[in-house]
Order: sequence, then structure tokens, then C-alpha cells
Amino acid sequence: MMAPAVIVLFIWMAVPLAMTLWFSFQNYSLINPMMTGFAGWANYIYVIGDPSFTQALLNTLFLVGGVLLITVIGGTFLALLLDQPIWGQGILRILVISPFFVMPPVAALIWKNGFMHPGYGMLGHLWKAFGLQPVDWFNQYPLFSVIVIVAWQWLPFATLILLTALQSLSEEQREAAEMDGANALNRFRYIILPHMARAITIVILIQTIFLLGIFAEIRVTTGGGPGYASTNIAFLVFRTGILSNDIGAGSAGGVVAVIIANIVAIFLMRAVGRNLDA
Repeated sequence: MMAPAVIVLFIWMAVPLAMTLWFSFQNYSLINPMMTGFAGWANYIYVIGDPSFTQALLNTLFLVGGVLLITVIGGTFLALLLDQPIWGQGILRILVISPFFVMPPVAALIWKNGFMHPGYGMLGHLWKAFGLQPVDWFNQYPLFSVIVIVAWQWLPFATLILLTALQSLSEEQREAAEMDGANALNRFRYIILPHMARAITIVILIQTIFLLGIFAEIRVTTGGGPGYASTNIAFLVFRTGILSNDIGAGSAGGVVAVIIANIVAIFLMRAVGRNLDA
């Protein structure tokens, strides 16, 4: 009974992937349509040998690592805070998870113009209030700015997953540890954190898969610049294939990006499997 849906999904994925593989071995430029023919491995050699590819790969690793660090630590802190019996707990939880429902381009525009703009952004006015020179975030700290925006979007997801795991912890365990004289730090270290380990692993797995393909935030804010300072693998493929009109090299970069994403996914799945079986 599931066969029709599975066949449709398979075709939906297989056809674009097959076309990308085909174009990656072809000379196909939008600027010069007459330049056609089989290119062999030339497109792959060009993409991997380009210094911008190494820069984009490093930026991708820094982006994924930075966002994971902020969301896991911040999500754990917010989960502990929201688990406390406080007034207006339901409203506070809705406010905390609300950024996750904002579309990435909209969130990027809000941060770009409403917060980080040196002239009329909120942070610019705050800097001026203390007599300091406003910071041009997207020119001076482009990759860090993108990390902050993406982390703001994914923090509610991590908080929600970790809060759910925290609420599944037996209250008897906490009370027994408190009666045995364990302080708050020891209770967090030896009871709460081990209990949340599986949820943290799942958060890392899911977020990593999506963070490898971050595009809209970079496109709206920095455009991959200055230079290649905030260009990740996904944006490099767009830059090569669309902005530079080199469909062959862009397709080769897309295939390389898919291979890298699958390697990371397989590694994380094995890590998750070991953690869940523990």
C-alpha cells in the first residue's frame, strides 16, 4: 500500500540527482551555450582544487560547530529554566519556541536591518548610547553574524527536545539525590545531564543534517562575503553554478556536497546508534 508514495518520492529524488550527476561530467556554461561536450573529471578537479572550496569547507565546519555549541548549551539552560514552576510558564514557552516558526529569509532580514545594522540597528544605537563606535557586523564578523542568526532560529528546536527529555526524568530520582545531600551542580552533572544525553545526541544529529545546507541566511545578509569569508559549501555551489553561470562545475560541487553530507550523516547515525543502545 505504501508503494505508490515510495515510488513518487524515489522519482522526486532520483531524477534531480541523476541530472546533477550528468551535468557534472559535461561542459555546460550559460554564458557560452556553444561550449558543450563530455568534460570527464575536469569539473571535479576544478571544484576541489579551487582555494575557495577549502575556505567554504572550513566555513561550513565552523558554522555547524558554532550553531551546535550555542543551541545545545543554550537549549539545556532554557530547558532547565522552563522546567521550573514559574508564573506564566505556558506563555513563556510559546515565546521561547516562536523564533522556530519564522522563515529563514525573514529572520535574516530582521537581524540584518533591525539588530545588526551599524546605522539604524538596535545594537548600533546601544553602542552609541555608551559612546562606542557601532560595529559593522556583516563586514567585520560575517561568519559569526551568520552563526548568531542561525543559532537564534534553531535554539527553540533544541530547547523543545531537551525540555521534553527533562520532563521525563523521574521526580523520585531528584528527590532521592537531594535527600542524599547532592547539591544542584552535582544533581545536574550526575543525574540530569546523563538523562538528557540521548536527547542531546538527537538534537546534534538532526541539526547537523539541516545546517550543512544553510543558504538563505547567507544569501540575504552577507552574500557569502566579504570575499569568501562567509561562504559555505551550499552557497559555493550556488555561486559557481548560478552566479558564475558554470552549470557543469556547479553540478560537480553539488555532488561533492551530497557526498560530504552523507559521510557526516553516516558517522552521526552510528554515533547516535551507540548512544541510544547504551
